[in-house]
Amino acid sequence: MTEQGWDPGPSEDRSIGTILGDVTENLSRLMRQELELAKAELQESAAHAGRAGGMVAVAAVAAQLTLLFLSLALWWALGDLIGLGWSALVVGILWGIVAAVLALRARDQVRQIRGLPQTTQTVKKIPNALQGHEEQNR
Repeated sequence: MTEQGWDPGPSEDRSIGTILGDVTENLSRLMRQELELAKAELQESAAHAGRAGGMVAVAAVAAQLTLLFLSLALWWALGDLIGLGWSALVVGILWGIVAAVLALRARDQVRQIRGLPQTTQTVKKIPNALQGHEEQNR
């Protein structure tokens, strides 16, 4: 081996054991370099994900503050028409309706999740399949 790269040298001077040793060494080096590259890429991806997560959190706080101030503006505007107490009740009822609709939709979405039990049953069948046994419990 030279500093610039792999130098096979004269082929008649090298034994098969030496050649296999060089191949093994080169493969080992390649695997270590690939592992280091994967670790560097993973660290970069994690940093991007962390920044994105922080931005999403700040955006969520900003959205919550926006809803709060829009609700206060609606409360105040309705307060000029029907009084502040009644307008607060109206805004509260509107937000209650929004919460109820979203909760019902979320419940329907959760009920549609069925992947885990089927996957668990499939995983339990793998040892029998590897041994060549047919499924006994149907």
